[in-house]
Amino acid sequence: MTYLKRLTSLVMLGFAFACVVPPGNAVQNAPAKYMKTPTGYLMVLRHGDNVLQNLEQLAQAENIPSASFVGIGFMSEATFGFYDFGRKQFDPKTFRNVEMANMTGSIAWKEGKPSIHVHGVVTDGTFNGAGGHVLGLTVGTGSCEITITVHPARLERFVDPEIQANVLGLPQQ
Repeated sequence: MTYLKRLTSLVMLGFAFACVVPPGNAVQNAPAKYMKTPTGYLMVLRHGDNVLQNLEQLAQAENIPSASFVGIGFMSEATFGFYDFGRKQFDPKTFRNVEMANMTGSIAWKEGKPSIHVHGVVTDGTFNGAGGHVLGLTVGTGSCEITITVHPARLERFVDPEIQANVLGLPQQ
């Protein structure tokens, strides 16, 4: 009877593993960081990955005209900035080992290069939150999942002369 229970347990464990990891799919140490979807891309970043840099690389590699994105994940480091219009610069603040509760942003272009604009909210182990304009994100233990929705028009950012800040330009109708 004990032999039969062990055999049944091993068969069930094997079946469960087969359902979780389909044959031919290398889940661990996977080199791919994104895949194409019907509306754009799904990006999964891992420990140590620079989120903004990976979004820029995706935009460049796939020649994305413009996009919106949302994401979640665990960050070893998240740096936010509050823009001081008087000094024309961000006042940065860095948080470590936080959950990215929400990240929302856009991809456009400026001077031939991808221009990423991101805002987000993080929480710490005591459930205190912080957020704002994202200046830097590094993925911590676990992963960061980003859904990118591609738009057909190529959008450019420009410095608005009135406020002297980067803004997203929309095509003329």
